[in-house]
Amino acid sequence: MTDQAPVPVFDGHNDTLLKLYQSPDPDKERLFIEGAPADWHIDLPRARRGGFAGGMFAIFPPTQEKRRKSGAGETMPGNNEPLPPELPRSAAMESTIGMASILLRLERAGALKICRRAAEIRAAIQEKTIAAVFHIEGAEAIGPDFAMLEVLHAAGLRSLGIVWSRPNAYGHGVPFRFPSSPDTGDGLTEAGKALVKACNRLRIQIDLSHLNEKGFRDVARISDAPLVATHSNAHSVCPHARNLTDWQLGAIRETGGMVGLNFATGFLNPRGPTAGGADLDMMIRHVDALLQKLGEDGVGMGSDFDGAPVPVEIGDAAGLPRLIEAFRAHGYGEELIEKIAWKNWVRVLEKGIG
Repeated sequence: MTDQAPVPVFDGHNDTLLKLYQSPDPDKERLFIEGAPADWHIDLPRARRGGFAGGMFAIFPPTQEKRRKSGAGETMPGNNEPLPPELPRSAAMESTIGMASILLRLERAGALKICRRAAEIRAAIQEKTIAAVFHIEGAEAIGPDFAMLEVLHAAGLRSLGIVWSRPNAYGHGVPFRFPSSPDTGDGLTEAGKALVKACNRLRIQIDLSHLNEKGFRDVARISDAPLVATHSNAHSVCPHARNLTDWQLGAIRETGGMVGLNFATGFLNPRGPTAGGADLDMMIRHVDALLQKLGEDGVGMGSDFDGAPVPVEIGDAAGLPRLIEAFRAHGYGEELIEKIAWKNWVRVLEKGIG
């Protein structure tokens, strides 16, 4: 790494709110502001060291059954393991409101700024304040009348993944399966199709990252917004069900949308999640593949920090400059690096949320 100031990175996805929600420490704001445990990925000191300028802060209603622990400390299914069942709405509402309150308290404490428009993201980056976009990963807390959606939108919700990988009332996610195509089940339910239209009306970005292929096709047919996958990779490099096929990437490009590079090692390594991790070279292979299919305006970051194990060369948010240096060494120019690091996300969000 050089001594110059880090390139700001606006990131498509992190699960730090879930880490804070599940932490036994009652003072969540202090934990984030002063520094979280060593095995976490994002807190304010790490963000400042690495140039982490903000991103989509996900609210993921956690499963009620215990799963195996990964190196990042989160729980997730292993390769080809069955997914947990649909989460009861009452449990999803409790955790969703709990994590939303943490995000609001972090803003009141001055740790970040909840951004509802692209102009606010630009201003926060300029002021070196973390720009947080309120995102939900899995719509289990939202009832069929969409009253909860309206309330969450008023609180700042601007990005929503209809499903995590488990099924819910709106659609079906992809399993953690390698090798596999994302064509793994049925498409959106009628309620799911109505949810897409409601999000379009409210200008809430739809995230396709965990959605299966038939659900993806439904969103592409219904939505009038740019297609976005906040944290996914190239299926042509790593044939995991969570990664995007050439057809999906082409559909995203046609709408002027984009994909955020997922740092999760299991979605990077061409040999799959049991092959011993991933490295910077594998990350660049995915970026090259995404650039080829999406163009320079269609690729960004989507780290999955605090939600998945990431390459040891990155480590956590403080290690982001190592990836930027790898981009330079690979021959990416400074203009392209800035697009991937933050400008593409701001452009797409401006089209999607205003």
